[in-house]
Amino acid sequence: MDALALEATSGKKTTNGAAAPAVPVPSQPPVKRKPAKKAKKAVVFFEVEILDAKTKDKLCFLDKVEPNATIGEIKSMFHKSHPQWYPARQSIRLDPKGKSLKDEDVLQHLPVGTTATFYFRDLGAQISWVTVFLTEYTGPLVIYLMFYFRVPFIYAPKYDFTTSKHWVVHLACMCHSFHYVKRLLETLFVHRFSHGTMPLRNIFKNCTYYWGFAAWMAYYINHPLYTPPIYGEQQIRLALIIFLFCQIGNFSIHVALRNLRPPGSKTRKIPYPTKNPFTWIFLLVSCPNYTYELGSWLGFTLMTQCLPVAFFTLVGFIQMTVWAKGKHRSYLKEFRDYPPLRSPILPFIL
Repeated sequence: MDALALEATSGKKTTNGAAAPAVPVPSQPPVKRKPAKKAKKAVVFFEVEILDAKTKDKLCFLDKVEPNATIGEIKSMFHKSHPQWYPARQSIRLDPKGKSLKDEDVLQHLPVGTTATFYFRDLGAQISWVTVFLTEYTGPLVIYLMFYFRVPFIYAPKYDFTTSKHWVVHLACMCHSFHYVKRLLETLFVHRFSHGTMPLRNIFKNCTYYWGFAAWMAYYINHPLYTPPIYGEQQIRLALIIFLFCQIGNFSIHVALRNLRPPGSKTRKIPYPTKNPFTWIFLLVSCPNYTYELGSWLGFTLMTQCLPVAFFTLVGFIQMTVWAKGKHRSYLKEFRDYPPLRSPILPFIL
């Protein structure tokens, strides 16, 4: 019995008495444990209250607004409860007298709590910028040509449909028409607008400005008693060179600005000179499109030697200076690395 027990414990033997080798037991791979699921963070929804900026009356209350909702999306929600105020007509702001928030501003990034209060102001009926520009620029083009061809009821009847004997009058008509045809084509194929609309009332103000000045200039330039510039051909040729140079420069700047903004976006970048030499003025000026525009009208003033043209140039310069200063301040505020050497419209001066 002891021998049998010893044999059992020491392993089986072969027929010749030798111990049989032990059969290895295959090891099982370690069981992979599934990672514990992370607990989902609870989404904190916002409550949005919209008040009238003037009366402080509650206009709308939006419940369970997602934190990543944009102001543009909030405008769309507000529009559902107030169909008369479409998104482009709405101004949403944090303070009744504050600035309008941008459509791309995100709710959770604004200085508001989970119960946000916004103030609404009606911007009035809106119209697209493209429509405004096309209307503004078509008017001067047509009006000037009416004076150029001397249609009836403008000058004395004996001058109806007559032509001027001065070649500078015909040149001025070509330059004026070229300028506004260029503007129309740029509106359709070049410009990308950061804002889609503007107040409808502005179109009447803008058209009065452009159409009125076009009629005033055209009346005197195409008048039968018009006299050419005092220095003759030399003055006219110099003026034509200035005009064409600045028109090409203005177009080059518009193309450069277009290339800064991808289609459908409102991205703002610092404009820099490109390989086009006409854009090198960006080294010194924030708004060279206005600089070239001013140069074009100075050339046209020199070409026609007409007082209404000079006055139009002066008024345009004042308005463009206001726009340029505003854009320059906006660049400085938005970009910390904005080139300090630049001036708004005139290098080193203004």
